[in-house]
Amino acid sequence: MTLQECYAAMGGNYEEVLGRLRSERLIQKFVLKFVDDGSYQLLVDSMASQNYEDAFRAAHTIKGVCQNLGLTRLLDSSSQLSEALRHGYTPEADSLAERVGRDYQETIGAIRAFQSSTGA
Repeated sequence: MTLQECYAAMGGNYEEVLGRLRSERLIQKFVLKFVDDGSYQLLVDSMASQNYEDAFRAAHTIKGVCQNLGLTRLLDSSSQLSEALRHGYTPEADSLAERVGRDYQETIGAIRAFQSSTGA
């Protein structure tokens, strides 16, 4: 699997991030680091404990990282969740958090498939 194929699988915009970072090596470096980022687990834990301030912070962090890496699908869902939590809990936050979870799992799955195909 190429990095471009990985981006296609995770609903990302490879060309956009290449224009910004100018190096496939840099893109690969940061995409692989995304797997170890703890923001998603913080989101899950915070939603479960109804700590919506930390959940907002986690969703906002995910949104920022996704924006920088061109992870469009996860950017969209995390952005919506971030806005839903900006001023505390809102009824749509639970379903948006589920969507973020699905998008996150697809993103991580694509990155791991890329990792295993390249030995990175």
